[in-house]
Amino acid sequence: MGLRKDIWKVFLVKKSLQEIMTSGFLPDTAIDITGDLKFYTFLADPFGLKEDNIFYIFAEYYDYRTRKGIIECLSFDENITLRERKTVLSEPWHLSYPYVFKQDDCFYLLPEASKNNKLTLYQAYIFPDKWEKLCDIDLGGDIAVDATPFFHNGLWWLFYMLATKSPGRQHELHVAYASCLTGPWTRHKQNPIQKGAASSRPGGTPIILPNGSIILPVQDCLTTYGRGIRPLIFEALTPDHICCTPGSLLKIPTSLAPYNEGLHTLSSIGDMTLIDAKKTDLSAKGIVLQILRELK
Repeated sequence: MGLRKDIWKVFLVKKSLQEIMTSGFLPDTAIDITGDLKFYTFLADPFGLKEDNIFYIFAEYYDYRTRKGIIECLSFDENITLRERKTVLSEPWHLSYPYVFKQDDCFYLLPEASKNNKLTLYQAYIFPDKWEKLCDIDLGGDIAVDATPFFHNGLWWLFYMLATKSPGRQHELHVAYASCLTGPWTRHKQNPIQKGAASSRPGGTPIILPNGSIILPVQDCLTTYGRGIRPLIFEALTPDHICCTPGSLLKIPTSLAPYNEGLHTLSSIGDMTLIDAKKTDLSAKGIVLQILRELK
C-alpha cells in the first residue's frame, strides 16, 4: 500500500438525494457526524434509515493498523444529536459499503465482502445491532463489489461492479434481477452495461425521478480511487433492455476542506442525504505506523 492514505469522514446534507442528483450540485453546508476518530482510522460508505424519529446510520469503520473494515451504526435524534454508536457487524474478512434497507417490515443489510468471494445478505433479528446471515446471493460465479439492491416494477435489481484481476475487465458495471430478494438471480444479457473507471462502480442509493428515469450514483475513479460521484441515468431498465447514460461529475464543496479531495457515496436518509468525503495524509507519524505494520 502507498504511504499516502485516504482519510474519510461522513457528513449529513439537509437536501434530498433527488435534488442533488437532478441539480448536479451539493450545498455548501454539511454536518460532520463522524465524531472523534483515533489516528489513521476513518468512517466511510454511509447508508441509513429513519425509524421512529431516529436516524440510524451504518458505515464502514476502517483502521489502517488492522486493514480490515467493520460495520458501525450511529444513531441520532431529530436534532442530529448522537444517541449511540456501536459495532454491529464484524467478520474475519473486510466489510464495507453496508447497504441497509427495509422491506415488508424486515431490515436487511448487504455489505461489500468481496474479499470473502461471496455476497452475503443479512437480516436483523434485533434492529439495528443484531444481524444473522439470511443467504449468500448466487450470481453465477460473479464476485460483486459494492452491490446495490433496488426494487422496481415488481423485480429486485442488483447493480454491482465485477471483482476481477483481469485488466481488460476491471471497471465493469453489471446488473442482475430476481423476483425474490433471496433469488434465484439472473444476470442481465447486456452485461456489462457500463465500462470505464469514470462511471462503473456503484456509489449510493438508486432513486426514481418523476419522469420515470432511474438514477444510480456511481463513483468516478478515473484519476484516483474515490475521486467523485456522478449520476448514471437509466432511460430503460427491463429484463430485455437497459439503456443508461453517465452525467456530469458533482463538484465537491470547498467548505468541506480539508475533506474535499474525494467523494464516493451519496445515499438517501429520509429527505436528507449522507455523503462521505476524504482528505489524504502523508505525515511522519503515518509513515512510521505504516513501516511498523509492514514489519509485523
